[in-house]
Amino acid sequence: MMSPLNDTKFSSAVFLLTGLPGQEDVHLWISVPFCLMYVISIVGNSLILFIVKTDSSLHEPMYIFLSMLAITDLALSIVTIPTILGIYLFNSREISLDACFAQLFFIHSLQCIESSLLLLMAFDRFIAIREPLRYASILTLPRTAKMGLAFVLRGVAVILPLPFLLRRFQYCRANVLSHSYCLHQEVMKMACSDIRINNIYGLFTTLLTMGLDSLLIFLSYVMIIKTVLSVVSHTECLRALNTCVSHLCAVLLFYTPEIGLSMIHRFGKGSSPILQILLGYISLLVPPLMNPIVYSVKSKHLRRRIIRALVK
Repeated sequence: MMSPLNDTKFSSAVFLLTGLPGQEDVHLWISVPFCLMYVISIVGNSLILFIVKTDSSLHEPMYIFLSMLAITDLALSIVTIPTILGIYLFNSREISLDACFAQLFFIHSLQCIESSLLLLMAFDRFIAIREPLRYASILTLPRTAKMGLAFVLRGVAVILPLPFLLRRFQYCRANVLSHSYCLHQEVMKMACSDIRINNIYGLFTTLLTMGLDSLLIFLSYVMIIKTVLSVVSHTECLRALNTCVSHLCAVLLFYTPEIGLSMIHRFGKGSSPILQILLGYISLLVPPLMNPIVYSVKSKHLRRRIIRALVK
């Protein structure tokens, strides 16, 4: 049983978030690109949602999945960037335990959902190229919605135990986190208890979600390339591959910094803290910023609708 003193210590504890170490004098200038990223992410993803909702010709599986991705990216920006701006604009570094647990739950669950949506979009491209005549009958709108909902529930269910596992601990070590937001692998290191269960469960969630999804995306593209290579016409082959370019860009934007960050956490003990912080920013902030731009540039149909909406 916890003593009253320890209980008080636990309930009043706060974590301190970190900006770019050694750059405190230019925090105000550093906040400018973050403000721009925030505005562009919000406007870009909101615009895609508006266009897909109002244009009935875009009510197809590909654009429904894109809308789900835009909602996820919007939520990810809203959950992370205000905390980051608080540090650089107001030097507001303190975050309570409950707020920290809530933030890490949303960050990890939204990343799992984004990974799942990229898998669904790979499946969509595979069906479109492999079975073009049966595409509409295989990926009906109700089936698309059910698949999306199932993966959202998976992301939430897998991550939900993390805050409760962290609440068991007492935090009596240095309370300075090395990022501008809360992550499970960072917070659990602050505990002065046995964290083996959290370590094992954290690895399990990563393998079950992003690990499995990335493997299935890779296999989907193996099958897509195999199908495309069987097409006799060189023009048709290029046209089929061109429909996958925007999705491939989204996959690379999401998984490349994630893999780099996990490699540094596990093997780069002597790596620069600034490198870790920058990779963390890239993994969380660049996909919500770039996904609307990539899809708008590559999809003529979507681009035309966006230009028409902006002109009006």
